[in-house]
Formats: sequence, C-alpha cells, structure tokens
Amino acid sequence: MSIPSVIAVIKHIKKSPQEIQDYFAHLPSLIPNYPWEVAIAYQFIRVERAQNRALYGGVVKLHRADGEVAGSMLDSLHITRDSFLKHYETIFGQALPAATVAQLKVAEKIRDKTVHGKEVGDADFRQAVVDVIDYAAALNNHVNSRAGFKPFGDMRGFKGAAQPLEKSTTRWLLKGLLS
Repeated sequence: MSIPSVIAVIKHIKKSPQEIQDYFAHLPSLIPNYPWEVAIAYQFIRVERAQNRALYGGVVKLHRADGEVAGSMLDSLHITRDSFLKHYETIFGQALPAATVAQLKVAEKIRDKTVHGKEVGDADFRQAVVDVIDYAAALNNHVNSRAGFKPFGDMRGFKGAAQPLEKSTTRWLLKGLLS
C-alpha cells in the first residue's frame, strides 16, 4: 500500500489507537513543519524507548524482577535490532510475529539511508512513518496479550501487586535471561 500524501499520513496517525497517538504526540506537527528526516529520527527514538520499556516491563511483570536492578541492567546493555528480538523471545516466551518484525524492517532501511546521508524519496518517507505507527500498534497488542501492558503507552501500574524478587536473586535471573 502506497501512502499518497502528507494528509494521508496524518490521517493514518489520527486513526491509530489513542495510546499510539499520545506516545508519538509531536509527530503530526513535525510532519508538515520539518523535513521528513526529523519525523523519522523522532519516531525511531521513541521506538527504541518503547522496545526498552517492553523488555523492562516483561522482566518486572512476568519474572518478578526488582525494578531498580532490572532498569540498571537493561540500561547497561547494548541492545541491537537482533538482540532486541532475541531478548524479547526469551523474556516473553514467544517470538515477536514475523509480520510485525517485517513492518519495522522496511522502515529501518529508510531510517538507515537517512542517517547515512543517502537520498530517500518522499513516498518512502511517508510509507516508513506509517509502517512505524503500524509496528507500534502491533507490538502493543502482542505485549499486551502476553503481559498485560503496552510499551507504547502509559505503563503506570503495569506491574500489579506482585512482590518482586530480592535484588540479588534478580541479578542472577537477569544474567540468565539477558546473556
């Protein structure tokens, strides 16, 4: 599906779930006012943040890891695109669906071209922005089905009333999960 115009991109964003609209709150104003590179950079900064939130939320909620230790250990990890998928599968007990991964792969190619100073057409930028929005909704749905929270959203209260493991036990748990 080709996205024909800037207006169509903004309409697509406004049709997305409310938590996605809130998470990418600045996107509708970036698109008409700045070059596409700015919108793509903003989206991928937010995507990487949400991916980290997914991993953090997964170890805290599903594995009862201590939040402070989990946050510290995840912050110190160098997470690549491939390692995110590996960690995701380990933490959530199921791989991210191939269709969801594929949605982001195309947009990542546009992002990479942009960051490395290559020429990218407006149609490719428009499609990449839409693909990232669709990926965010799909990742939210998958995480929510597995763990009951949405990383592209408000995560207040995501953990529930479960008591976390002791800090020392959490360290051992995370060494096993994240190695």
